[in-house]
Order: sequence, then C-alpha cells, then structure tokens
Amino acid sequence: MTKDVKAVDRRIKAELKKLKTIFKDLDKDSLWLHDGLIHRAAFMRITLEDYETDINENGSIEMFSQSPDQKPYERARPVMQFYNTTNKNYQSIIKQLTDLLPKEEKDNTLEMIVDGLQKPQ
Repeated sequence: MTKDVKAVDRRIKAELKKLKTIFKDLDKDSLWLHDGLIHRAAFMRITLEDYETDINENGSIEMFSQSPDQKPYERARPVMQFYNTTNKNYQSIIKQLTDLLPKEEKDNTLEMIVDGLQKPQ
C-alpha cells in the first residue's frame, strides 16, 4: 500500500469505528445484516471528504473543449457528479440505518452524525 492509500484506510477505519459506536444499540441480528451498509457509509464519508477537498482546491467548474478547434466552454467538473451521487447514496444509507433504531434514539443518533460532519474550526 502506498502512503496515501494507508492514510485513507486509517481514516475509513476511524469512521467505521465511529459509526459502529453510534449504531452499537442495534440488535445483534440487525447489526450483522447491516454491517455492509455501515462499511459502505464509512467509505463514502471519507470519499466525500476527499471530493470536497478537491472541489475546494480546484473549483466546481472547468473550461472544456471537445477539440483544439472549438472554443472552450464552462462545465461542471466530473468530480461534482461523483460528489452529488455519492452524497445522495450516503444519505440514503444513513437513513436506512437510523430507521432501524428505536424512535427515541433516532434524534440523538442523527445529531451525532450531523455533528460529526461539521469540521472543527
């Protein structure tokens, strides 16, 4: 593994640990069945953070041309589509997981997840 891959892997494992802590109260059968969703959510969260860094550094729009003879025009960078699709899927997975929790725990869990999304100042 390269240094960057190891760093990403560490970040995913940390996120996985956080999510498993948040969803620790799922009954054992549900936890076993939904372990894959928890893993996907951890991966998507770290991927979204990386996409956000790229978008912040390089912008969301680029000049594009089909050929050297055509005048370039503005278009959304492909990472924007990846970000939007991944974000939608991440939110869907988190909703599926929180829907498994007892009603009284849903609000607290969603608050913990949202607080985790906010980067420190």
